[in-house]
Amino acid sequence: MAFSLPAYFKESIAELRKVAWPTRQATIKSTGIVLLFTASTAIFLGVIDYLFTLGLNYLIDLA
Repeated sequence: MAFSLPAYFKESIAELRKVAWPTRQATIKSTGIVLLFTASTAIFLGVIDYLFTLGLNYLIDLA
């Protein structure tokens, strides 16, 4: 079976019509959750990094 670019696009469009697209409200809610999770993870990692930096500087000052 040979590859046919027009057939590929036709089949792709047919598949995209079968997709259950989320509503605008669901998309906004999901985006908010992702942004909140990303921000909280960044803050958590920043605090951990800061604490490790303080600990390392303390150990260096002891030497």
